[in-house]
Amino acid sequence: MPSIKPKNKEIMNTLEVAEFLKLHPYTVNKLAREGKIPAFKIGADWRFHKKHIERWINEKIAYSQQGRERRKPGKDGKDSGPEPTLI
Repeated sequence: MPSIKPKNKEIMNTLEVAEFLKLHPYTVNKLAREGKIPAFKIGADWRFHKKHIERWINEKIAYSQQGRERRKPGKDGKDSGPEPTLI
């Protein structure tokens, strides 16, 4: 009996996430262990909800864009942040 694979898998394993994110599988496992990527374990294996990975990516993109906005110089061309204090 042939296995049936849905076109849009909801749950992915480490290799699938590594391919999806273009990372090494070791890096994906490390991120999961450190709680830096949404994941859960089944036995010794990590599993990932595709929708949670996509949401995590979008959050990373939004945070990165907010950081660029914060780092933009003021109207006079200078950084609008406080002057650094030298000790």
